Amino acid sequence: MPLDFSRIEPTLPISNSLHLPRMLLVRQSFPRGEKVDIATTIHAGFSHLGRKSLEGKSIAITAGSRGIKGYVKVLQAVVMELKAQGAKPFIVPAMGSHGGATAEGQLSVLENLGISEAAIGTPIRSSMDVVPLGVTRHDLSVFCDKLAHEADGIVVCNRIKPHTTFKGDYESGVAKMMVIGLGKHQGAIEAHNFGFDHFHEILPAAADFALSKSSILCGIGLIENAFNDLARVEVIPAAQIMMREKELLKEAKRIMGRLLIDQVDLLIVDEIGKNISGAGLDSNVIGRSSWGLPGFDAPPIQRIIVRNLTPATKGNALGIGLADFTTRICAEKIDLTSTYTNAITAHVMQSAKIPIVTENDQQAVWAALATLRHDSMKAPLIARIKNTKELETIWLSENYRDFVEQTSKLEIIGDSKTVGFSIDGSLEFN
Repeated sequence: MPLDFSRIEPTLPISNSLHLPRMLLVRQSFPRGEKVDIATTIHAGFSHLGRKSLEGKSIAITAGSRGIKGYVKVLQAVVMELKAQGAKPFIVPAMGSHGGATAEGQLSVLENLGISEAAIGTPIRSSMDVVPLGVTRHDLSVFCDKLAHEADGIVVCNRIKPHTTFKGDYESGVAKMMVIGLGKHQGAIEAHNFGFDHFHEILPAAADFALSKSSILCGIGLIENAFNDLARVEVIPAAQIMMREKELLKEAKRIMGRLLIDQVDLLIVDEIGKNISGAGLDSNVIGRSSWGLPGFDAPPIQRIIVRNLTPATKGNALGIGLADFTTRICAEKIDLTSTYTNAITAHVMQSAKIPIVTENDQQAVWAALATLRHDSMKAPLIARIKNTKELETIWLSENYRDFVEQTSKLEIIGDSKTVGFSIDGSLEFN
């Protein structure tokens, strides 16, 4: 059942006639790299795995919950390659507690990402049943999806990127999917019980353990650039996963999108969601994380407004708690069951807390501006982004102009726009 808020009309210590600065559309420049030929790369990668026959073998291919451009094409190419070698591939959702920690919910997550049996050309088998693999030297119990474990081989396919809560040699990637994705809800609970401040130790040890106890054929590491295009698709032999992932994570950090400005008084985010980031609102972009661990290099931001949820997140509002304000439209879309299941499993309760809810965008902006430090109120530095994944073009207030013109990686596009609000209080740029 969706949340229902009565009309919200707080008394704000600021005038609605406050003048807002005009906004500039600004292009941020990031390294793009060469376009990846997915099918050719997958074929070449499999050809180097060795001559072990896959004829008649059942092979599980993992699929996660992230919105990755080209993910469907990658899975299609893997399926085609395996079938060409005589194998019988199938997809398993590998996403810990996402989708409400149910088999049906995880299927729904994949469908919303365009991952269906019809699209991929192979069966999708979803179950929350797991098989215990054993216990690591850190006393962490490791599990594997029962359907994947019973297969003759497993292909672990995942994006490699900086994690939103902790830092280490292995963050989000193939190793994490082996432990938490394939570990399903039980595996996710076991790992998160140790706390993110220990993930840099327990994650690689558990991944090594999983590799030794399961029939993993290979990993497929995906790296995105700042434009959300696949910058690399690499088939990694099982024996090389741990060594290679460390190198690929460094590359992912180098080319990722970020805010190329030095400070922000008010950041307006149009949407958050699990398809955008595991944290909904990427901590590597905003500099805030639910555990407060070090290593998140971002400009200081005084206030954050989240305007809405993505349709694909299906009400999972994890990350909303990292914002200071949100709108009624956003808050009433929150599915507490999905959000709380994810937050409790991952021990990120801060991320699931609902911030101050305002009636509309206009009220959110006035409230945010009213709570800025005194020295920022007269000429606030305002930035607006679609989400923390799409950062090539962003909106910056007019008072960034000198900074933008002096920064080689920033370029003003077109004329400045006036900030306004519609009759219902929705944000408008004219």
